[in-house]
Amino acid sequence: MISSPQQQAVDAAITSRRSIRAFLPTPVAHEDIAAILQVAARAPSGTNTQPWKVYVLQGERKQQLSDAILAVHNDPALASQHTEEYAYYPQQWVSPYIDRRRKVGWDLYALLGLTRDNKAGMAAQHGRNYAFFDAPVGLIFTIDRVMEQGSWLDYGMFLQNIMVAARGRGLDTCPQAAFTQYHRIISEQLALPDSETVVCGMALGVADMSKIENSLITERMAVAEFVKFVE
Repeated sequence: MISSPQQQAVDAAITSRRSIRAFLPTPVAHEDIAAILQVAARAPSGTNTQPWKVYVLQGERKQQLSDAILAVHNDPALASQHTEEYAYYPQQWVSPYIDRRRKVGWDLYALLGLTRDNKAGMAAQHGRNYAFFDAPVGLIFTIDRVMEQGSWLDYGMFLQNIMVAARGRGLDTCPQAAFTQYHRIISEQLALPDSETVVCGMALGVADMSKIENSLITERMAVAEFVKFVE
């Protein structure tokens, strides 16, 4: 089957998406952010409920949120008082998931020259999440607490649409579950209503490809490993 230019463009936007962990300060126009979010909003949702809510942070407001989180994150005693509002990861890890998790972590640290005994270096790298990896745009996503698991599935499709739409415009992203630990700080900083739950954050901007961490390309299983054709 001969691929069409449209298919090639869509496939390229999907397959070139990866988590970028260092961004250039290049600004992203409000119009481009709005266009990406408008395209992403075509994501399907059960009975068209459209459960997503997005807070777009730039400039001083983004810095204020980062500073507030890092002030707590960098103090272990304070950080220990903050926990995730929902379980993103399993309570008990099993293979093959724990193996994949460990591999991507150690692959990243190896690129950065961080050894297993360099706990401070690893903590500092994790802390870069809360500066949105220096991206000019930080996105915080919330969902109404009344919504159930199906709407969270819908939300994943919306998030993926954002990342693919960004790639179509030559921009990059990093989805960040790390923000969920500090949902109370986020709620205070953004004056979120009590009815909203923080889903995750996301960095958006132009990748700084001079940074070695952005050379990391994670592996994916072959189709034969996760698909069974039932005929």
